[in-house]
This record gives sequence, C-alpha cells and structure tokens, in this order.
Amino acid sequence: MSSPSKDLKETESALRSVIEVLIDAQDGFKKIGEQIKNETLKEYFLAESLTRAQFRGVLESILHQEGVHDVKESGTAAGTVRRAWGDVKSALGAGDHSLLSTAEESENEAVEAYARATETYIPLPVRQVLTTQAAHIEKSREFIKAAHDTGK
Repeated sequence: MSSPSKDLKETESALRSVIEVLIDAQDGFKKIGEQIKNETLKEYFLAESLTRAQFRGVLESILHQEGVHDVKESGTAAGTVRRAWGDVKSALGAGDHSLLSTAEESENEAVEAYARATETYIPLPVRQVLTTQAAHIEKSREFIKAAHDTGK
C-alpha cells in the first residue's frame, strides 16, 4: 500500500480548508436569507447558500477522484461563532444592516481561504476550479459590501 504523495496531501489539506469555509457560508447564508427582511437580498442569500453547496460538492468530488473517501467536514470554529453571534443579534432585533455585516465578514474569510489554498501546490485543473469559484465569491463580497454600505 503506497502512502499519498506530499502534493496530494497539500491539495487535500487546501481543499478541506476551503470546504470548511464553504460549509460556514452555506449555513450562514441560509440563515441570513431566512432572517433578512429585504426580499431581493433574501433571494440572493438563499441562492448563494445553494451556490456554496455546489462549490463544496465540486471540491468533494475532486477529493473523491483523488482517492480521498472520508470527506466529512463541519465548518470552522470561527464560522460557528459568527453564526451564533448572528443568531443573537437577530433575536435582539438587529436589522438587515447587521446581517449584511455578518455576511461581509463571512465573504472576507472565504476570499482569504481561497487565497491560502492557491498558495500551495495545486494541480492546474484544481487550481482552475478554485480560481473560478474565488472569482464568484469576490463578486459576491463586492455585492454584499455595496448592499451593506447602501444601508448605512
């Protein structure tokens, strides 16, 4: 039985880190979509939650193709704390502005996770997937920031 190569381990570690952040975003955006009052933003966040699930599925499929079969992730501790804090703010009557602030923090974390992942060795086809996903997340971050800034 051969041991996984160093490159495969680096790729697996990088993808797992991104998957954890995608889990956070998927859960967080779903909650924000359920709580936000603005209907346009509600639809946006629920759709982005599904997009994060799709991104996660693609990355998990890549890991499966590379022979990694145990891809059970639960998100990051920071993401769990952020969602809990968002729940507290919502329960205390925080409005859309506060929810957008939470979403903006989440997107900043996602952009950083993708940047860290692409700093390691990643095979070109996987790098292309990450680059495409990161571009989408960057556009999402800009949209959320604009919505947040408009609400000030």
